[in-house]
Order: sequence, then structure tokens, then C-alpha cells
Amino acid sequence: MAEAVIRVVLVDDHQVVRRGLRTFLEVQDDIEVVGEAADGAEGVERTEELRPDVVLMDVKMPGTDGIEALRRLRELQNPARVLIVTSFTEQRTVIPALRAGAAGYVYKDVDPEALAGAIRSVHAGHVLLQPEVAGALLSQDEGGPGGSQGRGNALTEREREVLALIADGRSNREIARALVLSEKTVKTHVSNILMKLDLADRTQAALWAVRHGIGA
Repeated sequence: MAEAVIRVVLVDDHQVVRRGLRTFLEVQDDIEVVGEAADGAEGVERTEELRPDVVLMDVKMPGTDGIEALRRLRELQNPARVLIVTSFTEQRTVIPALRAGAAGYVYKDVDPEALAGAIRSVHAGHVLLQPEVAGALLSQDEGGPGGSQGRGNALTEREREVLALIADGRSNREIARALVLSEKTVKTHVSNILMKLDLADRTQAALWAVRHGIGA
């Protein structure tokens, strides 16, 4: 049986960039570009309208930038996984995007095959973080509000097992296989983990786990 096609929306203020991304992605059998947007506000509208699986989002755009668009999508509880595509390598640009809910990021000069792999990876539930950015996030979190370790005591043993696998970059499907659970049960555990730890998404959960010695 053929795998489901990953539906993608492109959000970038440069038409040439969008055209290049579309040209490459259209030759992928399992990826379909279903829409485009030229700024963050339009990107939110198109993502709400088209309900794609993955959004490729630029960071620096006129008007509503990619970080604000991410925040709006989170407020709307849109389930699309957002992969930041940026030419900016500074941590001060990438880290706010990750905090706003991005599932990871790649640079605009990324190898085309690597970009397709990144789309498949975030669609499968993985979090794409460069080691130096993960380290910077953890370092900044050390100065955050106290009590996070105490919240960890509220996790059940099974939830800690699920959290360790999230930190290892596993998708819900892979966690279900590893723990011999249904994907629905894993999703419930993930929701409970986020609620108990007062975290917004899997990226934050993975970072919390690493910081507290759980998993990777």
C-alpha cells in the first residue's frame, strides 16, 4: 500500500524561493505542495484553510514574520508541523522560532534531498534540533521559573518512559511500537506529560527531558 502524501504549504516572501522549493518538492512522490503564502499573516490564513501536514516557514518577512505566525497557529491549535526554512544562522533568530512552536529548522542552502528528509521527519513527529541550539535552549531554560523538577514527580513511570523516547526523537508511532501500545494511548500520554510539566509542545518536552536526565 502506498504511503499517504504529505501536504505542504510554503510561506516565504521571495517568489523565487517559493518557486524553487515547489519545483523540487513536486518531483517527490510522497510530498505535495498544496499552497503558498508571501507573508506570515497569509501563511496563517492558508494553513487554516488548507490544513496541510507541514508548513515550510521563513522567519524574516515583512509585516507578520514567521515567529508571530507560529504563535498565531499555536493559539488556533492548528495541528500542522512547522519547519523553519531560514538563511539566518544566529541562535537569537532560531531559538524564538523553536520556542514559538516550530518542530525544527533547516537553512535555505540545505541539500534538496535533506530538505525532503526533514519534511518527512517532522511529519513523522520528530524534532529537528542542531546540538548547539539545543544546548543554548537548555542554558536559557536554567534561568526560567522554578519548580520544574517538582512537576516531574507527577509523571507516572509509563509517562517517564514515553518522555524518554520523545527526547530520543521518536515519533508517536515509534513509541507505540517500542512500548507495545496503541498510537492513541501514546497521544494520551504525551498530552498528559505536556499538561503536568506545563509545556507547550514536543520540542519543549524533549528539552525538558534532556535537562533533567531523562532519555537522550
